[in-house]
Amino acid sequence: MCHHESEEACPRYVVPFNAAPAQLSELRRAVRSQLGSWDASAVTAEAELVATELGTNVIKHVGRDVAASLVLELRDGRVRLEVHDRSHALPAPLTETCADSDECGRGLHLIAAMAHDWGAARTATGKAIWCELSLKPAGCEGRTGRVAAVLSAYGQHGSTQSLDLAALDDTVTDVIADLLHWLAAQGGDPYGALGRAQMHYEAEAA
Repeated sequence: MCHHESEEACPRYVVPFNAAPAQLSELRRAVRSQLGSWDASAVTAEAELVATELGTNVIKHVGRDVAASLVLELRDGRVRLEVHDRSHALPAPLTETCADSDECGRGLHLIAAMAHDWGAARTATGKAIWCELSLKPAGCEGRTGRVAAVLSAYGQHGSTQSLDLAALDDTVTDVIADLLHWLAAQGGDPYGALGRAQMHYEAEAA
């Protein structure tokens, strides 16, 4: 069901599939196998989740059993995933509000939270939704370092290592609450920011 293209300059792997729930596990298996062969296993979990969400998006918004294809590319320290289908209708902007019980774009919100970059575009035969995942491993480490510096300065503590767990919890809560108040004062959406932060955390923790 899969084949390779342009192996030299930009490794590319194409997986044709029919949009059905039973095919999603096959997509995950293909992604896992191909990333392993590219020595890009660091993003396997994220890539499998992206493939699942993009495949599910086709099932929900284009139709069951329609023809589609997943394209994997390795380029410039990133893994790019694209899902092509035959519908020209692009997804609604993520800025549109969506009730918790609604399914509009929730998968795309999750993809946006994990992705280095993502987007959608019309093609000659329909559309493609794409997502790029960075292979650089320093993201969480860099965040941890920034957080330690912020907490030390914020609480006027010499080092976060001198704080017990309860004090750290209180300080982090104060920082988050103050940031949300500050964002609201600037005209931003604190609840939206909090939700996006949670999605980022859950995607990366997984």
